[in-house]
Amino acid sequence: MSDDPATDRRTGGDRATALERWRQAAGRRDGPGPHVAARPTWRCRVCAAPWPCQPAKLSLRREYAQDRPALAIYLCLLMQDAITDALRVGTGTVDPAAYFTRFLAWTRHGWPPPPPSETG
Repeated sequence: MSDDPATDRRTGGDRATALERWRQAAGRRDGPGPHVAARPTWRCRVCAAPWPCQPAKLSLRREYAQDRPALAIYLCLLMQDAITDALRVGTGTVDPAAYFTRFLAWTRHGWPPPPPSETG
């Protein structure tokens, strides 16, 4: 681990650069920061909504605009982590359908747009 507190070994760079990348992905350069999950509660660190919150969804859609299957796989992995965290900390019962709706169902609505009809 580096002696420099500004270096984040997970990203291989400094934290300011990593934060700037997150802000660019979210489409802004200032503000409170990226809408990311706080574990183990899986609430947004910025707005405290259940994650993925609406700004996080918009950011993820932008980031994965050309690769919807990769977005679904990524969110499946995060959903598994969220379920594991819920079971580990004992936040109550885990409803798989609710987790599916929260993490994955929104990725399918209106994306991509339907092809033009061939009536004529």
